[in-house]
Amino acid sequence: MRDIRLLLAAAAVLTAYLVVEIVVAVLASSVALLADAGHLLGDVLALLMAAGAARLARRAAAGRWTYGLERAEILSAAVNGVTLAVVAAVVFAEAVRRLVTPAHVGGVPLVVVALVGLVVNVVAVGLVSRADRQSLNIAGALAHVVTDAVALAATLVAGVVLLATGWRRADPLASLVVVALMVRSAATLLRASGRVLLEGSPEHVDLDELRRHLLGTPRVVEVHDLHVWTAGARLPILTAHVVVEDTAFTDGGTPALLDHLQRCLAGHFDVEHSTFQLEPAGHLAHEAGMH
Repeated sequence: MRDIRLLLAAAAVLTAYLVVEIVVAVLASSVALLADAGHLLGDVLALLMAAGAARLARRAAAGRWTYGLERAEILSAAVNGVTLAVVAAVVFAEAVRRLVTPAHVGGVPLVVVALVGLVVNVVAVGLVSRADRQSLNIAGALAHVVTDAVALAATLVAGVVLLATGWRRADPLASLVVVALMVRSAATLLRASGRVLLEGSPEHVDLDELRRHLLGTPRVVEVHDLHVWTAGARLPILTAHVVVEDTAFTDGGTPALLDHLQRCLAGHFDVEHSTFQLEPAGHLAHEAGMH
């Protein structure tokens, strides 16, 4: 619940500032401020969505949701990544247009709003960074807020340049810095969330090394149909067919073997949710889909 409160508090702070920034951006005709306002709106939505996903993820596994709803946080992170990419594309198009045909931009409003916004975003970053940053959901929300803080710093510089030199292209150039940061954050979020949603193996798990550990277990002859994925960002799951010596079934050695396999996974690979199908060697002939 603490993480949810921190996310909602940060969203409230940014929403108050968002209203002010939109009004000033329109009055000052600043694409950099409008770009940041669009990103800031994404920040607010990201924080609200992250809070909702965190609440869903707290629900215990029940009924049809046999793994619980931890992937709600992964979906939230993926949507955050898509949102960043879309906003980046819109801002990029407008910035290029303004580079070709510079518009009149008020330097003073740009500097004042950017400075206030930077302070507000630093407060929001402080709030979100106190939440569980190991969560991909929280990391996605934090990426939004941190990127916006850096973007406002770039906007502040653009405003100073505009006041000092009158160079109107400083404003769209600052917005291109925002675009670069948004694209970078979007790519990071989409790559990480996509790995989970497409059921790729966790980054910290070396499948070849894991297979060698399983094969090195006494009485294990072969391992196939090995699958490792995550139900949520922090719930790695493994299933495997393990061919063992026939005598393991006749002398009652399978319970001890299962204990050994699970201790190995938990100790070496931090995989605590595992399911093994123990098979005698003769069973291989019945598995046409073996891989």
